[in-house]
Amino acid sequence: MSNKSEASTGGIGFCGLLAIVFITLKLAGIGAVAAWSWWLVLSPIWAPLAFVLTVLLVFAVVIKLIGK
Repeated sequence: MSNKSEASTGGIGFCGLLAIVFITLKLAGIGAVAAWSWWLVLSPIWAPLAFVLTVLLVFAVVIKLIGK
């Protein structure tokens, strides 16, 4: 008999859920989201990647300046 503890990770995160809500509101024409551009509606999908890339860029610039 195996007594292993298996942890299951996955599912939808906060940004994914927010994207689904925004897309639903946009397609249904509900609220202020209906007037947003698709770039803003889909921003919960690409914003985390943009944030990480910005942090990495700032980190690289700081390392470059310290190295001088």
